[in-house]
Parts: sequence; C-alpha cells; structure tokens
Amino acid sequence: MSGQYWFPNMPIPEIMTALSEWGLNVSNEQLVRPSSDFVIGVYNACLEQVTSISPNVLHKPTQRALASLEDANPDLYSNAISHNIMLYHLTRFATSARIMDFSSRDLSAPEPERTRFILSAFINFVKFAEQCTTFISNVREKSAQVIEEREQVIQELSEVQHNLAVLKAQRAKDEPKCEQLKEENAAMTTQLLAAKEVHTGLTKDIESLKIERAHLQARNETINSESALLMDNNSRTRSRIVQSPERIRRNIMTMGTTAIEDKKAVALHEAKARDLQAKISALVNIEKDVRSCIEQLQTTEKEVQLLEGSQKELAELKDSLEYKKVERGELQKKTERVHKQLGNAQEKLERAQRHAEEKRLASQQTVERLQRDYEKMDVERRENDKQVEELRMEAGDIEAKMAEHLKKSEAELNELLTEYWKLRHETEVYMETLANKLNMNVSSD
Repeated sequence: MSGQYWFPNMPIPEIMTALSEWGLNVSNEQLVRPSSDFVIGVYNACLEQVTSISPNVLHKPTQRALASLEDANPDLYSNAISHNIMLYHLTRFATSARIMDFSSRDLSAPEPERTRFILSAFINFVKFAEQCTTFISNVREKSAQVIEEREQVIQELSEVQHNLAVLKAQRAKDEPKCEQLKEENAAMTTQLLAAKEVHTGLTKDIESLKIERAHLQARNETINSESALLMDNNSRTRSRIVQSPERIRRNIMTMGTTAIEDKKAVALHEAKARDLQAKISALVNIEKDVRSCIEQLQTTEKEVQLLEGSQKELAELKDSLEYKKVERGELQKKTERVHKQLGNAQEKLERAQRHAEEKRLASQQTVERLQRDYEKMDVERRENDKQVEELRMEAGDIEAKMAEHLKKSEAELNELLTEYWKLRHETEVYMETLANKLNMNVSSD
C-alpha cells in the first residue's frame, strides 16, 4: 500500500530548517549519523506537534499500568512500558504519515537514509496538519464527544449490570427462603383449614353445650325454686302435723332420701357444669390458637405480597435492561455511522493530501526551475547592470541627439508632407485636365 502514496524526500538543509521552526536545533552530523536518543527526541517532538502527546502526558498512564501489576518490583518494567506506549503512539503517527513499516528498529538502530525518509514524512504530515487545523479540530471534538458518550454508556451499562447482579444474588439468596416460606405457607394453610374444620365442629359443640348449659341452668333454677317451695311446704307442714315420732321419723327418712337424690342430681349437674367449663376453656385456647394462626397467615400474605413486589421490580429492571440494551445497540449503530463518517473524512483527507502533494511537487519543481532561472538571471543581471550603467550614459547622449534629430525630422516631415499634398493636388489637376482633353473618365481612385 505504501506505493499508492508519495511525499518528497527532503534534503538535510530543509529538514534542519523545518525542525528549527519548531524550536529543535539539530546539526548536520546528527542527521548524517543519527543516534537512538536523537531520533526518539525528534520523533516525539513531531508527534507532539500534531497530537499534543508528550512523555510527560504519558507518565500517568504508565504509572497506572505499573500500579495494576501484581509484582513486588514494578520499577523493573517502568522503562519497557513507557517505551512500548511511546512506540505505539509513534507507530500510529507513522501510519498516518503513510509509513506502514515503522518499527522499534527505527528507534533503537536508526539508519541515516531511513531516518531522513521518516523525518521527511513526519514533517510533511505536520505541515499538512497545520494547514487542516479546523478540520482536525472538528474531528477531534467529534471523536472526544463519541468517546465521552461511549464511556457514559459503558458506565451506565456497568451500573445496570451491577444492579442486576445484586438483584440476581438477592433473588438467589431469597429463593431458599421463598421456598421455605411457600412450604410453611402451604403447611399453615393446610393446618388452618384443618383447624378451621375443628373450630367449626367445636363451635357447633360449644353452641350445643351452651344450649344444654342454659337448659341445665334453667332446670337447676327450677329445682332450686321447687326445693324452696318444698322447704316452705315442709315448714308449713311441720307446723300443722301432729307431733308423732314415728311419722316424723318416716317423714325425715323420706325427706333424707329425697335430699340425697337431690344432692346426687346437683352433684351430677355440677360435674356436667365442670365438664362444660373445661370444654369452654379448651375452646377458648383453640380460639386463641386459631387467631394466632390467622395472624401468622396474614404475616405470610404480607411477605408474599412483598415477594411479589420484589419480583415485579425485578421484571421492571429486566425491562429496563432490555431498553438499555436497545439503546446500546442504537449507540453502537451511531458509533458505526461515526466510524463510517470518519473513514469518509479520512478518504477525503487522503485525496486532499495526494492533491496537495501533487501541487507541492509541481510547486517545488517550479520553485527549483525558477531558482535556477533566478541564479542565471542574477548573474546576467549583475553583468547587465554594468552594461545598463554604460547604456544609460549612452542613452542620455542618444536621447539628446534623438530629441534634436526628432525636431529636425519633424520639421523635414512637415515640409515633405506639405510638398506631398501640394504635388498630389497638382497631379490631380493635371490628370483631370488631361482626361478632359482626351475625353477619358478617370476616377480619383
């Protein structure tokens, strides 16, 4: 590909002149016998003229690269890393200057002809870049804008990926708990259903027992009222009966038997009441358990709602990630379009460079031809100056003589013209007279 591009191979004086314009004083000896330090310094100066990249600018990236190395002695790699970074930028610069085979050999073992060839290309490229400052600044601004957008998108993508990773980790961490809660929820639901059935049955039993208790209480009150009536009747009867020991004994025995039966009935009712009270206490405890189960079920439902909210947020984050991926694709398309525009701009730049090189070559050839003509003319001019001085003196004399001769010539010419017109008039008169005598038509033409 190098055969498709051309730039003038500058002689040593022109190289020295071009470098001196940038504040680099180089000698003929340095260009004839270049050293490694010399070519590195000159190449870095050319690179700095176009890209503003200098060893000082590359110091911080070098230090960051050394800091990233997990080595006890990073200073061992300092010179090698800085040299490789500078070689990378010089290689890119040389490729832009259309030197496709630039390598580290050009820095470590420079050759005179090769060095002058590279310097010619670098100087030509720097001068061309100085002429295209506006275009290059626009391209740099667009490139910086694209880089900033790409860094922003990369940062946003990293943040989204980090958030997604955190959510995935949290989800993975919560999955066993969710499974456990689901199992507990299912077990508690089954338990609650069973407890609800038991509670329904116990409620029915409690209602029936309450009804039975009410009946028993009513019967107990009835018995108590009957007992009170019987006691009143007994007292009234005692007051009316004859005081007979045998009758009293029989009555007492009858009343004792009746009282024993009443006591047995009361004891039986009290035992039933105690059983009912125990059942009621058990039902109250069961009701408390059911309430606690309901509260746990409500807590589980709240946790399930929170889990569903987390899953919904996760779905929203997935949708946001998909949207970011789409935006990233659009940004990549924009970047591709910018690269295409940059490629077109580079092609235009290359065409303009070739056109400028052709013009420069033609201008240089014209300048060389004019230089040769000027040197010849300078020699001739010095000789002509002497002749001009001599001719000026002669011209002064000749001009004076010419002025006098011109005056005389003008006077003679005026006399000759007067005589000419006079003779012409006489000739015309003679011709007319002769024509009239000969009867001939003679035109004045």
